[in-house]
Amino acid sequence: MQHAMYRLIISNGKVVTPSGSNIADVAIAGERIAGIFPPRSLVECQAERRIDATGMIVMPGGIDPHVHMYWPIGHSSGSERPRSQGTDHVGRAALHGGTTTLIDFARVTATDSIETCIRARDADFSNKCPCDYAYHLMMHSDPSQRTLDELAEAIRAGYPTVKMFTTNILPQWSGAKIDTGDLWEIFQVLAKAGGLGVVHAEDDELVMHMTAKLMAQGQGHFKHLAQVHSRLSEDLSFRQVLRLAENVPGTALYMMHVSASTGVQAVREAQARSLPVYAETLPQYLRFTADDYLRPDGQIYHTYPSLKSQQDQDALWDGVADGTIQTLATDDICCSLQQKTAGAQIVDTVGGFSGVEPRIAVMYTEAVVRRGISLERFVDLVATDAARIMGLYPRKGVLLPGSDADIVILDPNRRGTLARQDLYQAQYSPWEGHEIHAWPIVTVLRGAVVMERGELFIPAAGGRYLHRSIPEHIRAGRR
Repeated sequence: MQHAMYRLIISNGKVVTPSGSNIADVAIAGERIAGIFPPRSLVECQAERRIDATGMIVMPGGIDPHVHMYWPIGHSSGSERPRSQGTDHVGRAALHGGTTTLIDFARVTATDSIETCIRARDADFSNKCPCDYAYHLMMHSDPSQRTLDELAEAIRAGYPTVKMFTTNILPQWSGAKIDTGDLWEIFQVLAKAGGLGVVHAEDDELVMHMTAKLMAQGQGHFKHLAQVHSRLSEDLSFRQVLRLAENVPGTALYMMHVSASTGVQAVREAQARSLPVYAETLPQYLRFTADDYLRPDGQIYHTYPSLKSQQDQDALWDGVADGTIQTLATDDICCSLQQKTAGAQIVDTVGGFSGVEPRIAVMYTEAVVRRGISLERFVDLVATDAARIMGLYPRKGVLLPGSDADIVILDPNRRGTLARQDLYQAQYSPWEGHEIHAWPIVTVLRGAVVMERGELFIPAAGGRYLHRSIPEHIRAGRR
């Protein structure tokens, strides 16, 4: 050890590992963690650089498993819809906020091969995204047998997570909803090829019925969104999807953006039957309710399905605390305030908002400081469990010898309220004025310091695509 030469040594921080949190030194060689040592044991070792993390939290770089970069936004169904901010912009925001890996989507079309669709999405990311990344494959309605055959090949080639909608969300949209029979067929492909289904589950008939009813009654204002994308809709769809999966042995599912108490309960019951079912929720559901739609520019708090009641929010926090919910994602869509507030009706309100950057700081404040959730559990929620479920562990999401040196140093002494000028990502933020008790001061990506005290240092090579496979124990529900 005395003669070792390291790229970077981070010393004297509170280091969060799978075995707990302890004051330690982290040594980095090349792109990987070389070791985690007792404090001051590396004093005489040579290093290109040292960072003193006394009083700080040293944790794995965050993983956001649900974002949309350079994505069509707005309420029309045409091909000329404007797009959200791209991979360069959002990737930089992620590094500012301590997130080093993003999982986005590659949309599968009815006319092109899956390989062609992946290559098209690569053009949006390659040599542009400054952090590491992966894609979920987003299926279209009525997939052909050719598409199902190609899907199996793609899963085995390192694209193992498959997005499915059970609703078109808005009446003017089409091509997203996967009917029950096609879900059944896709589940069989997932089970055989080793994939993981990632599902946006709402009851389409109820969503479309309530949309038509409220519009006819003159109650189309977006403040009524919770009546359309309702607790009942989540209950009906979750239970149907989970029941269907239960009857295709080997099907593993990840339920996206759980927003209601009914969704939490459906997942909890499935997990109690030892089904391989995992769940994410979003910071907006844990902090805002449907009452926030009544605030000025209330659209800025919205994402689909919808904000719901305080009862639902309480149930989500219970699910976070007891392990029913494994991950905190953002469903990030970074757009301008003008774009976000352009629609005022339940049929034209833009979903998603800019949340990648403040996610770690806001959720540390809400989970650890305000609710007493352990630091280790917090790290699981924002990094480790996403890596485990999505096929990235132990390369990502954990501080262990041999893992990628993706690290964030979090200052838990930061106090104050967020202002728009604090954030790189957007000209507006629903988190403006939100009290925080921590902030990332250093982000390390594969051994390179890429952010330090608000200044970015982006390597020329940029981010890398992460080919993945879902471990057998995850597909079997053994967490």
